[in-house]
Parts: sequence; structure tokens; C-alpha cells
Amino acid sequence: MATVADHVIDALKVSGVRRVYGLPGDSLNGFTDAIRRSGEISWEHVRHEETAGFAAAADAALAGGLAVCAGSCGPGNLHLINGLFDAHRSRVPVLAIAAHIPRTEIGSEYFQETHPQDLFRECSVYRELVSTAEMAPRILEMAMRAAVEENGVAVVVIPGEIFLERAGASAWNARPVLPSRSVVRPDDESLRQAAAILNDAQAVTILGGAGVAGSHDALVSLAATLHAPIVHALRGKEFIEYDNPYDVGMTGLLGFASGYKAIKECDALLMLGTDFPYQQFFPDDAKVIQVDIRGRNLGRRTPVDLGLVGTVKDTLAALAPLLRQKTQRDHLDRSLRHYAKTRKRLDELAVNDRDRTPIRPEYVAGLANRLAADDAVFTADVGSPVVWAARYLTMNGRRRLIGSFNHGTMACALPLAIGAQTAYRDRQVVALAGDGGLTMMFGELVTLIQNRLPVKLIVFNNSSLNFVELEMKAAGIVNFGTDLVNPDFAAVAQAMGIFGRRVEQPADLEPALADAFAHDGPALVDVVTARQELSIPPAITAEQAKGFSLYAIRTILAGRADELLDLVTTNVARRILD
Repeated sequence: MATVADHVIDALKVSGVRRVYGLPGDSLNGFTDAIRRSGEISWEHVRHEETAGFAAAADAALAGGLAVCAGSCGPGNLHLINGLFDAHRSRVPVLAIAAHIPRTEIGSEYFQETHPQDLFRECSVYRELVSTAEMAPRILEMAMRAAVEENGVAVVVIPGEIFLERAGASAWNARPVLPSRSVVRPDDESLRQAAAILNDAQAVTILGGAGVAGSHDALVSLAATLHAPIVHALRGKEFIEYDNPYDVGMTGLLGFASGYKAIKECDALLMLGTDFPYQQFFPDDAKVIQVDIRGRNLGRRTPVDLGLVGTVKDTLAALAPLLRQKTQRDHLDRSLRHYAKTRKRLDELAVNDRDRTPIRPEYVAGLANRLAADDAVFTADVGSPVVWAARYLTMNGRRRLIGSFNHGTMACALPLAIGAQTAYRDRQVVALAGDGGLTMMFGELVTLIQNRLPVKLIVFNNSSLNFVELEMKAAGIVNFGTDLVNPDFAAVAQAMGIFGRRVEQPADLEPALADAFAHDGPALVDVVTARQELSIPPAITAEQAKGFSLYAIRTILAGRADELLDLVTTNVARRILD
């Protein structure tokens, strides 16, 4: 008779799972030993359980199926929580196996005792404790079903000794758990109401998010009918901006002025598969239609005139025949001209600035974009790296861009890259890491060597928590606590057996990146970038302008006028010289 752990492995195998990310521990021994004996599921060893959660999230996002991570009791599975929050908020199906203390000790404040069902409540769609061997098959099936149907995290808590108990075969183990396929769209009357609003509007703008995935051609056709500019939220970038003559860029704190303007000037806004959170970027006097598969999301960011529950694909297919071809395209043409001007200004910054140092981060991102493979997977740290990724990475329908875009956590680029590269061993994976983010999960460089993962890591080394400094400036606060004393990251990488190259001169950047991308194995390029480069949002509020003025005054009074001079030199003087 097989163990409970054996049955868990069988249930995972029949449902298509081939990898489990984690760190071993005594309460997981029964589970990891079952993996060892299975021969069909690999144990993807990482150096921190947080990475296991992120890696599973990237795996699920790319492969499109259930991914699995595991942690031992107490601190072990508790370390999963940040990665699981990210997976949950990114809406990807992840199963977390959380080992637990002996069941007879639960409630006694035993060594390493926690209450996982409570701890993971906010970052999961399902969580349950397996108290007996007989409960395991059904609970596991329900957890997997919840994860794949709700695109979220499910947590199964199993005391260590239960993994080792013997149990008979169950029908729950024999049937694969795969996501169902459905047609989900609004009713006919709701579609007629939407068509009436869009047909009557003079200036329609479309705002699309990650929910547009799989509907690119239908979206472009819709824009052609409505003569509507298309703005994308960050998570919609990879699905929207390529082969799209109606694209006018991104909106939001990291976006373009053109995206902001196209939304602010419309009289009808059609939101497709997006939960874009920033209220200040929505129009003031426009009718708003929102389409989302999750009804609870309707109207929670801006008031909507019509909320529609459905997938973007199914809703557009039903809506398109009801729309009239528009002849007036003034709004579209204005938006396209503004985008062309905005794009030109952005691209003018992504250059070697006459060999001046430090190197512009825009130039780093622009070169990475040009040199990377056509089907590269990019991951980006939160902070300034994600700004440059959003503005300078070009999507083409084959490339992917993954980051902590909803959860917004530091240190995600390398862990996400580990999951992406594990799932796709022969695909180029490029991680755009901040110096602060990289050092937070520094130990995972060893994972690249141990697991033979040829991730290409580009470090934006500005010796600071750069985006935090920008937020301080905008609030009128003198920078404090944001300095980073960094090692030579390339030398550290070389000491670990990783290809490492440090770049301080702009002329050296392209050959360094080219060599790293061509290297047969993991590679790290440590680029010393400008600390004072400002990533200005598309709309500056009066409060932000006041904040920058206060920052300047307080910085001088604090005896740090050299910092202010550096800021001006980096962002004003060299642009005037251009």
C-alpha cells in the first residue's frame, strides 16, 4: 500500500505537474522522498522558500497550467508567503504544499508551530488542513480545482507524519484536474446597451489589461471600427502593444503622457480585462464601460455606467456585430500624433550620451531590448527597472514580460527568472534587477549554478533604492536611508562560477551584453547607472511640484547641494545640450 505522499505525487502527475519548487525540511521528508522515487516529477531546489513561491508563479504564468511549491513546517512554509501573495494577485494557478507540525501537538505552542490556514488566508482561494490520511485525496483535489478554476493560490496543510501513513488508492487521485473551458459573456440586452454607448460617443478610448490575452486581433479590429486609441496597463503590455496601429502607449505612474492624454480626452472609456488601480488617471467626464470576468471588480476603481461580466474574447465576439463603423477619427489621430511625439522623446534618452558616465538606465534597457531573442522572457524588479522595462522593452507576440506588477514587491526579478528558465530550459530568460532587489535575494545566484539555469541577469547598479528616492523627492523629503554600499556584483558572480562583467563606460555596454547573451550558462552584467535619472509620471500634480521644490530647498539646507546639482546635471543640462 502506497503512502499518502505517493498518492499526492500521483495526483500531481496525472494533472500534468512535472516540477515542485521548494526547500527540504524534516516535516517534508515523506513528500520529497516520494518525489525522489517517482522519477517523473523533479524537485527544483532553491535557497529560500520565497523564491519557490515566485518561481511557481512564473512557471504557471508561462506554461499556463498548475505549478507547485512546498515548504516545511513553521518558518519554512511561512517564507512562501510573499511569493504566494504575488502569484495570487497575478492570478495564476499555484498549489502550495505546507507541511505542518505533528497533528497531536497542534495548539500546544509546539516547536515551530504556526497556523498556516490563517496565515495564508489573504493570499489564497482555498486553504485546508489534512488531519487524516483518508482526507488527503479529496482535499488535494478540491485545492487543485480551486487553483485552476479561480486562477489563484490553493494551500494544502499536511502534518509531516501523515505524508508517511499508508493509504489505499482513491478515485480522487485517478482523475486529472484540468481547467474547464466555457463561453462567458454578458446577456444580449447588456451588449446592446454597450453598443449604444459606443456608437453614440464621439471619442472612444480603450484601456486594456492582462485580461486581453488571447484576444489581440479582436481588440485591433474593435479599435478599427471605433477609431479608438488603445491604452494599456502594465500587465497588458505584452498582449496589446505589438502589431497594433492603434496603440498609444501605457498609462499610470510608469506610463506615457500619450496614454494619459488619450484617456483624459475621451467621452467614452471601454475597459477590457483590467483592474487598473490609480483613480487619478481615469477620465473626469466620460461614460465608462468595464468588462471583466470577475464581477466584483466592476466599478471599484472608477464609477462605471455599464458593467459587463465575461471574458474579453467572448464579449468582443458578441459585441462586434452591434457596432457601427465610425467615420470621425480626430480623437484617434490626435492621440497617435501625441504618442509618436512622446515615443520619440523617450527613445532619444535611450542612447550613449557621448560616453558620459554614469550610464543612462534607458540606454541599458534599450540595448537589452535590441540584443535579446525574439522569444525572450523578461522579468523585472519593482522600482526603476520596471519603469525602464515598461518603456523600452518591445513586445512582439512571442516575448513575455513578468514582474510583481500587482503585489509590487522588491527582489522578484531573479526568483521569477528561475521559474521561467526552469519551465523553458531552451528559451532565453533576461532578468532586469535592481541592486537593492538583487541583494535581497542574493543567495539565489547559487541556484542558477546548482540547477544549471542560463539566466541572463542585468543589474541596474545605482547604489541606491532609486525609486524610493524619487518618491521622497516628490513628497518634498530629503533622501534618507536609501544609500546602498554594493560589492562588485560581477566579481561576486565570477567567484560563484557565473559569467560576470562590470560595465562603467557606455562604450563597453553593448559588447558586454552581447557576450553575456551568447554565454552558454548563467551570466551577470553589473552596469553602473545614473542614480539621479528621473522617471517622471505622465501627469505631475501640484502637490508633486510643490514636493520637488521643498526637496530642493531642504536638500540645500541639509548641506547636500551637490546632490541637487547632480540631479540637475543628469536630467536637465544634458537634455538642453542635446
